[in-house]
Amino acid sequence: MDIKIELTKNPKPKPADETKLGFGHIFTDHMFVMDYDAGQGWHDARIVPYGPIELMPSAMVLHYGQEIFEGMKAYRTPSGDIQFFRPEENFKRMNVSAERLVIPQINEKDALEALHKLVEIDKDWVPHIEGASLYIRPFIFAADPFLGVRPGEKYYFMIIMSPSGAYYSTGINPVNIYVETNYVRAVRGGMGFTKTGGNYAASLAGQDEAHKQNYSQVLWLDGVERKYIEEVGAMNIMFVIDGEVVTPSLQGSILSGITRKSALELCRKWGMKVSERRITIQEVADAYDAGKLDEVFGTGTAAVVSPVGHLKWGDKVMEIGGGKIGPITQKLYDTMTGMQFGKIPDDMGWIEKL
Repeated sequence: MDIKIELTKNPKPKPADETKLGFGHIFTDHMFVMDYDAGQGWHDARIVPYGPIELMPSAMVLHYGQEIFEGMKAYRTPSGDIQFFRPEENFKRMNVSAERLVIPQINEKDALEALHKLVEIDKDWVPHIEGASLYIRPFIFAADPFLGVRPGEKYYFMIIMSPSGAYYSTGINPVNIYVETNYVRAVRGGMGFTKTGGNYAASLAGQDEAHKQNYSQVLWLDGVERKYIEEVGAMNIMFVIDGEVVTPSLQGSILSGITRKSALELCRKWGMKVSERRITIQEVADAYDAGKLDEVFGTGTAAVVSPVGHLKWGDKVMEIGGGKIGPITQKLYDTMTGMQFGKIPDDMGWIEKL
């Protein structure tokens, strides 16, 4: 792919203290942009200085929400090398989202090439301290200046990047999760399995209610019977019940997480019993009452693995593992982050070097 490159003439100062990066509010010097026009396809790939984009007030994405995105990271190893964790899986999933939202497919090899070139140009922005990384956000949106409900004919594919601090600034600590019973996030046949902004907008009311009750995350139930567990707002969810790792099966209403997939593959490799099936919140509560709910944890790009300390369902509050991280959760976290940051060998073929 021919990528035109325009380097910034005004590079921004790098963060002086990488322990205070936070998440999602600092951006690197450059971004990748590519246009799509009906009849022409994807064209004019370029890397340009990070900055504002011009859209008409009638741009379709602003009115009808036709957009998709991904989230991935670049990591710096102790030797100073930069690497990615299964980036091809992100672009495969992006095309799954694109198909559902009637957005033109991207060439996955071209997207990987663009990713490598952009990170190479802004490689000095990849943090150097342990646990911090460069968060990468590819996204596509419809830009036609048209008010009418139909698939767009003009799109932009962009990649922006943000140096981000360690998700757990004080170590990997359990989170408290609130089970939402009033609102629903998605239904089978809808867009729950895609990574699109509408899913996150639908989750805000439940998230707000959770915060009012001093819970940091929401566990969503199915949209029909309101009893089957689906996912947490920004993570897939897993339970260790009597030694068995159980997670909701992918039936079209939850995101096919790449960290989820990786965690399950590791558990199977280690000889653990793993089940992907429908599981009710009542089954989880019964396992807790029987003393068989050993661990609960979420999986996702931001936190990798996030232990759950408390689970609140109605008036029932379940304290998991004494509020401490469990051995399976810890092993998964140590293994995946060890691979990502180049501290342990990658025997799964998941790491891609810059």
